[in-house]
Amino acid sequence: MIAPVPTKMGVFTANYSENGLCRLRFPQGKKMPIGTTLSKRQQSWHSKTQRTVQAILIGRVPRALPPLDFSNDTDFRRRVWEMLLTIPAGTVWTYGELAWSINQPRAARAVGGACGANPIPLFIPCHRVVGANGTLTGFSGGMKWKIFLLVAEGIELPLR
Repeated sequence: MIAPVPTKMGVFTANYSENGLCRLRFPQGKKMPIGTTLSKRQQSWHSKTQRTVQAILIGRVPRALPPLDFSNDTDFRRRVWEMLLTIPAGTVWTYGELAWSINQPRAARAVGGACGANPIPLFIPCHRVVGANGTLTGFSGGMKWKIFLLVAEGIELPLR
């Protein structure tokens, strides 16, 4: 089910399965996405999603996330995304550091691929991952969003 998340910065689009939030897209222009009817449980998740989006956009760490559904993804991607959740706001890791943290020290490129495939990049903070030399690498929401989120968390740019 799809539901809009309106903000001052545009309308995010949330997709829910029967198990939780499975995708959150950044605003795509001015067009309002067409919402669908959410179950009572999904409505509860959507309220939490809306509060979480608003908190992140003003640089606050959300108290709690709605249930996240990664059931259609690979074990490797899920491990990367779970580790991303442990990176504290206001800090950055490199792809290599993230690969080491999941005991896959030679998998920095694969970690980058998992970050690029992240279906909920606003909540699963792949914006906190940078290149080995501190360069700001790609972000599925676009580089403007990556910079915005890093600055909102108090990270001074450029990094090095």
